[in-house]
Amino acid sequence: MNVVVCNNLTKQYGRSKVIHSMSFQLAENKITGLIGRNGAGKTTLLKIIAGYLHHSSGDVQVFSENPFNNLKVSANTIFIDNEMSFSQGLTLKELLETAGSFYQNWDHDLALRLFDYFSLDPKQFHGNLSKGMQSTFNSIIGLAARCPLTIMDEPTSGMDSGTRKDFYRALLKEYIAHPRTIILSSHLLDEVEDLLEDVLLIKSGEKCLHLSIDSLRDYAIGVRGKTEKVQEWIDRIETIHLQDIGANLSYAVVKNDRSIKELEDARQLGLEITSVSAEDICSYLTSKTKGGIDHVFNRG
Repeated sequence: MNVVVCNNLTKQYGRSKVIHSMSFQLAENKITGLIGRNGAGKTTLLKIIAGYLHHSSGDVQVFSENPFNNLKVSANTIFIDNEMSFSQGLTLKELLETAGSFYQNWDHDLALRLFDYFSLDPKQFHGNLSKGMQSTFNSIIGLAARCPLTIMDEPTSGMDSGTRKDFYRALLKEYIAHPRTIILSSHLLDEVEDLLEDVLLIKSGEKCLHLSIDSLRDYAIGVRGKTEKVQEWIDRIETIHLQDIGANLSYAVVKNDRSIKELEDARQLGLEITSVSAEDICSYLTSKTKGGIDHVFNRG
């Protein structure tokens, strides 16, 4: 069963398209990473899926219904981000106590145990917390709510390294015990890679890739060596990334669909063939230039 189905989804503000004809499906009970650089359109896409924003054209279905202002979608979805607002008249403890009336699968015992573990003050108010502690509290709500569709938009914003690791561990353990459809957005794939089953990579509001994390890891290969030899080998091959890495040395990244003969030709030219991390693949695919920041300093 697909929980989210988008076909040619577009969101436009005036003449500016934030989401461009995006089509994809998200299956039930999977953790999907929504990956992209800042400004890629991740938050807008998530707000459309959650029913907060109406799309401009195309179609979006969540639980087989249009999510915008939809009670069924709202009752089965939670959206966690750093803009969550809570009543300023209730303490953190009181907020946890009232959460059960909003989320039918609410696990109050889990919420209290996480609350104690992360050393939150029950008498404190949400608006008085630091950014990192607000994110921690929001994430506790997201985990304990156990909604069939759990959307987390950059949930670790402001958290320190240790808290982020604890949160990811808690998320994984909770997902294994109580499977649900989770969309986890981030611009740092390396932090969440081990949690993900699928990755939806977007660039400037367009779908770049949608595939399993294992397929992403095998998506590309790198070759490095003398510049003229690299250039000779990639002459008729479309490159994902190309950069100078030293005096007369270059590094190129190409899609991992080369024939055995092509790879042997590379070795005969003295080129080293390397794997490319999933994080780097995403970075190269969403870069504005194939040479990255090096192009700024290349006056040749």
